[in-house]
Amino acid sequence: MAAEIPSSALPVDAGTKKKEIYTYQAPWTVYSMAWRKRPEGRFQLAIGSFTEEYANQFHIVQLQRDESSDGNFLKLSSFDHPYPATKVAWAPSKLTGLANNAVDLLATSGDYLRLWNVNADYSIHMKGVLNNNKHTEYCAPLTSFDWNETEPSMIGSCSIDTTCTIWDINVMLPRTQLIAHDKEVYDIAFACGKDIFGTVGADGSLRMFDLRSLEHSTILYETPDLSPLMRLVWNKQDPNYIATVLTDSNKTIVIDIRMPTYPVAELVGHSAAINGLAWAPHSPNHICTVGDDYQALIWDTTAKTSLIEDPILAFSAQSEINSLQWCASHEDWVAISFKDCLQILKV
Repeated sequence: MAAEIPSSALPVDAGTKKKEIYTYQAPWTVYSMAWRKRPEGRFQLAIGSFTEEYANQFHIVQLQRDESSDGNFLKLSSFDHPYPATKVAWAPSKLTGLANNAVDLLATSGDYLRLWNVNADYSIHMKGVLNNNKHTEYCAPLTSFDWNETEPSMIGSCSIDTTCTIWDINVMLPRTQLIAHDKEVYDIAFACGKDIFGTVGADGSLRMFDLRSLEHSTILYETPDLSPLMRLVWNKQDPNYIATVLTDSNKTIVIDIRMPTYPVAELVGHSAAINGLAWAPHSPNHICTVGDDYQALIWDTTAKTSLIEDPILAFSAQSEINSLQWCASHEDWVAISFKDCLQILKV
């Protein structure tokens, strides 16, 4: 279903350029989502349900859009998933040697890290479960993971049990596991390259690790009162910068890893807690944030002033926004989710 963008979604400088919004309504609350990265996967996304029971589900959807139509989403496939997925990601587009060209890969995290084969006809079969604790029935749920773009056989996952695990999906076994924080680890993200990654957690710290030397980690930032840090995103266009957000906070913190400890910028524009953030895939100076105030805000961080209060674009959704993804292959499109809706917006 296509919809006209409301006036609140116009650029803050009140431009008149036509905007586009497309909405897919699912039969459940939408939480996890990811844009497909293969060229043939144009405007395809995987979206996952958030249902407080064992039985959850994913839909693979595609926007059908041309000059003569308003545009509609088509559901290409669906598959069942145990428990709500905390994250979903498609394989990096440069992935080679792990599957033939007819098969794409999808990863999900929840009770375990799972890999799924997505075939050319959109039939989906589980490739395997990655479990590093096979000697007990207990599993520590995974809070997030990241797929390394440079070395796509590598996935890093993080857990409430304070650990991070780096997986080799060629052999479906862990390369290494480390105790990353003093409390639960909530998010993990690779920098550019295959060796450096960052984590945040309930101990209030943002840490940087190097796979070539795991004896030590660098604490890049700690919250003043050790309040938990929930999310981090690494700027792939300028890897000197990381953005992070505290639990239940309306402020985004930008860290320069060359000058750690103190934020180089703070983005203050939301009136309620921030739930997601994403750097622009094509620009080192733009970042999008979404939150419980129904707002998706795009910021220009070029100035790197200590306090940035005015976003360059603001969009109002119809409810609290749960998640956000900025499309890497179509750089002027972002996806958000709220209630039972996936919405993609051309910015």
